[in-house]
Amino acid sequence: MQALTANEAKTQFGALLMQAQRNPVQINKNGKPVAVVVSIEEYENIEEIKRQWLQARFLNAQHAIEQNKTLNGEAFFDELFAGKYD
Repeated sequence: MQALTANEAKTQFGALLMQAQRNPVQINKNGKPVAVVVSIEEYENIEEIKRQWLQARFLNAQHAIEQNKTLNGEAFFDELFAGKYD
């Protein structure tokens, strides 16, 4: 992934937009990554994947409720924050 400083992104904004149509572009400030610029198509793909994941998570929860296999809210969020996405 190409990376630009925040100042380069500002001074080369048009070129940044063109590059982002082909590949994501990372923006760094004070040497640290702070943002990624992507095309609208890539952004929409990411949002669709998130929507599908949430829908699957909801359906799994609904199925668990039907089988009386539920977690309390605290345990659910503990698992979620721990990276357990099953």
